[in-house]
Amino acid sequence: MSDNITAVVDYGVGNLFSLSSSLKAVGANAVITSDKEVIKASARVILPGVGAFADAYAKLCKAGLDALLSDCAGDGKPILGICLGMQLLFEKSYEYGCHRGLGLIPGEVVPLKGRIDVGLKVPHIGWNKLKYKSEEPAFKYISGTAYAYYVHSYFAETDERYITAVSEYGVSVTGAVRNGNVVGMQYHPEKSGDTGLLMLKAFCEEV
Repeated sequence: MSDNITAVVDYGVGNLFSLSSSLKAVGANAVITSDKEVIKASARVILPGVGAFADAYAKLCKAGLDALLSDCAGDGKPILGICLGMQLLFEKSYEYGCHRGLGLIPGEVVPLKGRIDVGLKVPHIGWNKLKYKSEEPAFKYISGTAYAYYVHSYFAETDERYITAVSEYGVSVTGAVRNGNVVGMQYHPEKSGDTGLLMLKAFCEEV
């Protein structure tokens, strides 16, 4: 693996600047790339994402990155999906229709609207307390109460065994997940202060 590189996948829908700055702040050797060979040679992969699920998945497929990410997951390479990137890890999403995802984690992405109290705003924007559901290597530097920053209108529904953290927002919102070497964070660690930086640091130590 090339110099312990963390490859941040650039497929046109990620908030790359703040994520890159956060990775630099924790000393990670990170590169933003769409080059398949660089991603293959990396020690681990981060899949960011903002925007619409179907559009993002189509861009991944057009670039051939859907198959590559599946291969990386099958090879045991650590993969972290952030926000929309986490949602893409699931089997399907009901965002404006029904759309297939990468299928790296069992489950589906559903709207907050209709599942939360009418008095709560959608999208869910802002800081929310994390409640840990299981031991999670990405949380190894976190102690005590922690808060993370969310911006989303949809969330993942999956089996409890894959959920590592939740936040309450009318429903138990899936905050973080893991299926073996595949990790997801619905919140933005790069916007979550010291807590988020410590999570990124921990992930960038996974091999």
